[in-house]
Amino acid sequence: MLTRVVFNQKGGVGKSSIAVNLAAISAYQGFKTLLIDLDPQANSSQYLLGEEAIYAADRPALQPNIENYFEEVLSSNQSKGLLGNALGSLLKTRSKGLDSYVHQSPFPNLSVIPASPTLGTLAHALEAKHKIYKLCDALQQMSAQYERIYIDTPPAFNVFTLSALIAADRVLIPFDCDVFSKRALHSLIENVIETQDDHNSALEIEGIVVNQYQAQAKLPRQVVQQLKDEQLPVLNSMLPPSIIMKESHLKNLPLIHLATDHKLTQAYQSLFNEIEQNNR
Repeated sequence: MLTRVVFNQKGGVGKSSIAVNLAAISAYQGFKTLLIDLDPQANSSQYLLGEEAIYAADRPALQPNIENYFEEVLSSNQSKGLLGNALGSLLKTRSKGLDSYVHQSPFPNLSVIPASPTLGTLAHALEAKHKIYKLCDALQQMSAQYERIYIDTPPAFNVFTLSALIAADRVLIPFDCDVFSKRALHSLIENVIETQDDHNSALEIEGIVVNQYQAQAKLPRQVVQQLKDEQLPVLNSMLPPSIIMKESHLKNLPLIHLATDHKLTQAYQSLFNEIEQNNR
C-alpha cells in the first residue's frame, strides 16, 4: 500500500482536481484505490459521488463520513476513561474500523471516504486528546485492502493535514505558477520537513505539481525556472489549463472517464506515470 497526500496551504491551486484525477487513473490502471477527503469543502467527495455528496441547509452531509470516524475516535477515548479499564477496553475492541466509512464510487476499483462540512469543529478536541496518529493506525489496518490511497487535505496546516502527513508515504504539492504561491511554498515545505523530523521520518516530498501551466507565457516559465534553480523537486509533467476540467466537475466524471485522449487527460496520465516510476 502506498499513501499519497495532496497538500497546499493555499486554496484554489487545483488540489482536489489533482487528488481525484490521479486516484481515478490509479483505479483505471487496476490498482485498488481509496480517496479520503479531509477538506470540509468536500470538493473531492462531490466530484466522485455527485449529487448524494452535495450538502445544503436542507440536506445533511452524506454519511458515514470522515467526521463520523473522528467522532468515534473521540468517543472511544471518553468511554474508556469513564467506564473503567475492563468495559472501556471492550468498547474499544468493538469500535468500527475506518473501512466502515468507505463508499464505493461509480468507477471500478475506486472507493471514497467523504468529508463533512462540520469536520472542522472536531479539530480542537482531536488536538487536545493528541489523536494525530489515529488515521495512520487505521490506514495500516487497511493495508491489505488497497494498493493506493490518496488524501485530499484542507488548505491549511491543521490537525487533519498533520494526521494525513503522519499517515503518508509521499506528498504531492500543487502549484499554480502564482507569485503568492511561490512565497507560500517555503513555509509549506518547512511544515512538511518538521513533520518528517517529529512524526514520520519515512515521509517524502514526491514533487511539486505545476498546475495551470501556460508554456507560451513568460511569467509561468520564469517562476518554474526559479523553483528549479532553488533545487526544489518540480515534477516534469505539468498540467495545462483547459475548460474541460469544469466540464469534468459538472458531470462528476474524472478526465480518464470523460475524455481519455484529451491533452489535459494525457498530461494527468503522464504525471501519474512519472510518480509511479519513482516507486519501481
